[in-house]
Order: sequence, then C-alpha cells, then structure tokens
Amino acid sequence: MSIEQLPDSAGQVVSANNDPRHTAAEQPPAFLQSRRGLLKGVMAGGGAAAAASLLAACTSGHNTTSTAGTGNFASTPKWRFVFVNHVTTNSFFVPTRYGMQDAAALLGVADPQWTGSQGGVVSEMVSSFETAISGGADGIAVALTDSSAFVEPIKAALAAGIPVIAYNATAPNNYALAYVGQDLYQSGVLMGQRIARDVTSGTILVGISQPGGNNVQPRLDGIKAALAKAAPAVTVHSVDTGADQAGELSAMESAYQGAQDAKGLYAVDAGSTAGIAQLIAKQGIAGKVHAGGFDTLTDTINGVKTGALDFTIDQSAYLQGFLSVLYLYLFRLSGTLVFPPATDTGLTFVTKDNVGPYASAGSRFEGGTNKALVPMPKSITLPPPSTVQL
Repeated sequence: MSIEQLPDSAGQVVSANNDPRHTAAEQPPAFLQSRRGLLKGVMAGGGAAAAASLLAACTSGHNTTSTAGTGNFASTPKWRFVFVNHVTTNSFFVPTRYGMQDAAALLGVADPQWTGSQGGVVSEMVSSFETAISGGADGIAVALTDSSAFVEPIKAALAAGIPVIAYNATAPNNYALAYVGQDLYQSGVLMGQRIARDVTSGTILVGISQPGGNNVQPRLDGIKAALAKAAPAVTVHSVDTGADQAGELSAMESAYQGAQDAKGLYAVDAGSTAGIAQLIAKQGIAGKVHAGGFDTLTDTINGVKTGALDFTIDQSAYLQGFLSVLYLYLFRLSGTLVFPPATDTGLTFVTKDNVGPYASAGSRFEGGTNKALVPMPKSITLPPPSTVQL
C-alpha cells in the first residue's frame, strides 16, 4: 500500500474475513477499535497511569467537541499535533498514520499533520519542524534520524511551550520529552543472534536504507556486534539501498549479482526487506539462501509465508503514532503532570509459525484497511519470561 492510499477516518470498513456479506453496521465503534490499540500499547511499554486515566474516560463515551471535553476529561481545544518524518511517502509508516488518526479520533483532537522529507533530507525535516513552531503547533513528534540537527529546534519548541516527543528514531544529547519506538541497537543484536543460528561462516549482505541514520544504523551495528561474538567467521557486507523505497529492490539485486555466493540476504529497514523477498522470488532461490529483516510490508509477509524469508521483525509501527498522540495530549491536559514515559514498542519475530494473522487479517494495526476486530486465538503463546529483578 502506498501512502497516497491511506484512507481517512471515514474510510470503508472491511470485515475480518473480507466477506462482503458483512457490513459496516456489524462492526464495533471506532473508539473501541482504538481502545484495543491502547491496550496493546500499555503492554508494550508502560505508561500505566496515563493509560488508566484514558480507559476510565473511555467508559463514559466519546465526545469529539471541544466544549464538553472527552469522556471524563476537562474541556480542551482541538489541539493540533505535527509529526515530522524522514520518509513521508514510505509505506512502512501507513500504520503509524493510522495510529495517529485513531488516537486523535479517540481523544477529540484534530488529525495530526504529517510532514517532513520524502527522501531523508535532514534540512527539510528541520524546516518542517521550525514551521510547526512558528505555526503554533500544540505538540510535535519527530523522528530523530540526525543526532545534532534537532537540538536547537527542540529547545526552541520547549521554550515556546510546545512539547516534543521522539518517535521511530532517537538520538543522544537531545531534549525530546520521551522516545516512542523500538530499542534499535538491541533489535540488531537479537537479529544477529538469530542469523547466527543459520549462518556460521561466509558472507552475508545487509541492506540499509540510510547508512548512518539513527533509525537504521544502530540495527546494523547491533548485528555486527552479535555476529562478532556468536559467529565470527561471518563477514557482513552492507548495501546502501537509499531512502527511496522504489529503488531498494534494484540496489539489492545489483549487490546480489556481484555476490551470488552470499550465505544470507538481510536488511535493517522495511523497504530493503521487502526488496529481498521480491529478489528471492524472482531468482527462485527460496530455501537456497537464508534471509530476513524488519517490518511487515505485504511483500515481506508474503515472503515469510512462502519461505523466501526465515523471519521478519515487527516493531509495531501503529503504536509509534498512537502513543505519541496520546502522550502529547495527556502532557498538555495535565499541564505537564503526566510526563510521557519512554516506551519500547517491542520486537516480535514473525516466522512461518505465527505469520497467519499478519497474512490474513489485513488490519489497520499492520497497515491494512480492515477496521474490524481481529479475532483472538484460542490460546496465547507464552511470551519470554519476565526479567524484572525483585
């Protein structure tokens, strides 16, 4: 799905099994669907006090007007939040934008503005950030793909009373109130450990859309660190696939043509991973080379389902939009008393064993158009045991 296909909050409702006999009237109210996303967010990264307040409000109904307030909350303006992104047309962020929309509808604020750069140009992102400040935004969420460019703009926003949250990527020595997104380096470490189960020597190719970018470089660094310990005979050859999603397949194809003895094809971003799945299908080499990557684009999920990819990693792009809006709202509503918590949106290895719902549900939570409740399984797989020290 391209970003241009993103339906608005009044988009068509599709049933869970895509059966045309099901109608919109049979679907649950939108705020219940959004509340389901909130519950997922609580489990993913904390914010228990904030979420408890919102759940209490949800029990009293939903009011989108600014005069009566939302649920049990005080009356508020229709606050306007702005998201500054590094690849605004990349299909990875479709569920992020759905999450923004759903949270805004739940809370009765305006749909957040989506702006930034199409091609990862930091100066364009900074310009969009500064425009948000001068335009009197009520809150800003920014992907901190660069470590220094946003330091002064964030200071200026906070000085003007505009809260700022980092999402999808964070950076050291910056001043965003919180980060909502995956632990990027650790995700790379875990991916490297997973690769070492299949590849113990030889060369692997690893696609990366923006070398040096804070959203992807930590993953590559984590992969290298993990393999240095678990499989030191593996050589990692990184492939710069570029920020333009349309060019990532050709970049991986070109790299593979020069390294057909590679033991594995991997990637640290959504577009490169989808490109690898397409490459393996075109070359007919499924099962002959190990492969995997990140995120849940359609080609990627199909690749896992057919065996072209051993795995992909889900970082819950939906929560990165939903929780950022929720946290900005509560911070303003409470006059800074409900401080946004740093939230790890998680890491789930999607394999043939658990790809079913990803492939069939078509859910907004993963970038599809289906607004219906996704059926719960009869049993829930045990998560990893708690590591909390008592």
